[in-house]
Amino acid sequence: MNTEKQLYTISVYTENNIGLLNRISAIFQRRHINIESLNISPSEIESVSKFIIVVNMDEVSVKKIIGQIEKQVEVIKAYYHTLDEVIYQISGLFKIKSELLFEEPQIQNIIKESHARIVTVNKEFFVLEKSGKKEEVVALYNQLSVFGIMQYTRSGLIAITKEEMKISTLLETYNN
Repeated sequence: MNTEKQLYTISVYTENNIGLLNRISAIFQRRHINIESLNISPSEIESVSKFIIVVNMDEVSVKKIIGQIEKQVEVIKAYYHTLDEVIYQISGLFKIKSELLFEEPQIQNIIKESHARIVTVNKEFFVLEKSGKKEEVVALYNQLSVFGIMQYTRSGLIAITKEEMKISTLLETYNN
């Protein structure tokens, strides 16, 4: 069993109930475990939520956390995945003065080469969105910071599994 720290992604499927975020995060807090990223979204089944929690810890601890989650929270199923089993992405939003878009030809090249997309444009500013690996978003930030960034925000890691999860069958059974 792996006792070396690495990124693990924990997927938790649960009914949509009030207070679950607090109860799940408290399990990590009591054990002094930092959550690298936490995303909550609807699952493929109505009334079932999916928590994606990214942590940097060892496999033994991840298994213990999964056990605690399943014991203390009404979950349908909880899984953990290694770095090799998921695809990670982050998203960054960049707010930049509109005049630069039209007056700085280099900005157009940076947008094209980075595969960023323009989300909105008005008289005062435009907003770029870039999703990808953390290094790609940081590289775009570094290129744009030379011209001045009015505002910048970046998401935490979001993840999706590479392999088909067995959860779909379980969720279908749950829904019926």
